Amino acid sequence: MLSHVGFKQLTVVEKLYQCSRRRLDLRHKLHRTAMGNSCSNTLGIPPGKGPNQVGCTDIMVDHTVQGSFFRLYYPCVESVDSEMPCWIPSKEYFNGLADFMKINRNLSEKIFNYLYGSFKIPAALDAPFKPNGKYPLIIFSHGLGAFRTLYSAICSEVASQGFIVAAVEHRDESASATFYFQEKSVKEEQKQQAASKNSLPTQGNLEEVWMYYRALKPGESEFPLRNKQVKQRADECIRALDILTEINSGIPVTNVLQSQFDWTTLENSMDMCRMAIMGHSFGGATVIESLCKELKFKCGIALDSWMFPLDEEIFPRVRQPILFINSEKFQWAGNIIRMRKLDSTTIPRKMITIRGTVHQSFPDFTFLTSHWIGKILKLKGELDPQVALDLCNKASLAFLQRHLSLEKDFSQWDPLLDGKDDNLIPGTNVTVLQSSI
Repeated sequence: MLSHVGFKQLTVVEKLYQCSRRRLDLRHKLHRTAMGNSCSNTLGIPPGKGPNQVGCTDIMVDHTVQGSFFRLYYPCVESVDSEMPCWIPSKEYFNGLADFMKINRNLSEKIFNYLYGSFKIPAALDAPFKPNGKYPLIIFSHGLGAFRTLYSAICSEVASQGFIVAAVEHRDESASATFYFQEKSVKEEQKQQAASKNSLPTQGNLEEVWMYYRALKPGESEFPLRNKQVKQRADECIRALDILTEINSGIPVTNVLQSQFDWTTLENSMDMCRMAIMGHSFGGATVIESLCKELKFKCGIALDSWMFPLDEEIFPRVRQPILFINSEKFQWAGNIIRMRKLDSTTIPRKMITIRGTVHQSFPDFTFLTSHWIGKILKLKGELDPQVALDLCNKASLAFLQRHLSLEKDFSQWDPLLDGKDDNLIPGTNVTVLQSSI
């Protein structure tokens, strides 16, 4: 879930842009390299630390709004000259972020493009898949106002450790922006062909339709909307799982998007007995809903989960192990109480809290924003973002090894699951009365 920036704060954003612009001009005069950002020459999404180079590609199966859309991260064949994709795929996502944050589109597009437009994801676009036995599979669900590329640091790290990760872009109107295709009318198609005989290839008779974040209407109750959305989100995660199952079985699938990636190379490459689901914020609630609906998910990892959208009656029906990884500053008693209602004496349920972190310590923004802007916009906590990410990833990998029965060395991080680290709190820092649970 991204932070809201209201209209009254617009002048602050303008000042940040102007100030950061002056600072970058000065750096250029001093011949310093700024990595696509105004504030630091050390900003960037950290690459995966595992033994595998990471590739990524996008797939859309069924061009309609009911179709499935996700980004796949996977171990790839090493290459030194591979192209890395842009972190923000197109300007429409900037517009969606502006709508979600309630700021002017024209101004925000300039600011976002300037601050974040040149960052790249540390993965090789459409790189050849690296066959090496069968990889376990992770489905990842983004938070409210996010989209499929904003958690690339986590997804790249997990893929580098020998997983295939599918980051779903949800179409429940909780993403800040996403798109699908609709068929053009015959008249419109003829008109476009006549006007652009020398244009680049298109999707045939298809045209993009953008879907933006839907805000609550005045007087609208939030729970019915969020509850409906979380159920659709779970269905979308399960649909992504089904598509990858078909690909793994050698069943041809049609990718609506133009891509150089050879999907047939994934045949028999995924361990369909070792599948898990992971998500942040609204995506954390999606983890719980998906575990209830689909037993093929052997376990779930919920990052700073927002539990509000869930029906409590599903809690007793969730039978898989769950790891809750929380930030220190986001959680509150009511939310923790709902997490603790999933406690079990027979099913492993773990909770840890990372000290000095905020809700935005999990998405990529925390790595791409300077310290002072990050503090103002609450995109950074007190703890170094890389330290926080390492703790999150290592605890996640230890949990996955334990509950997917992996033959890896991730058990070296088992103590983190019990909060045994100076930067971890076992359980929660929030005071909750046992009687409330």
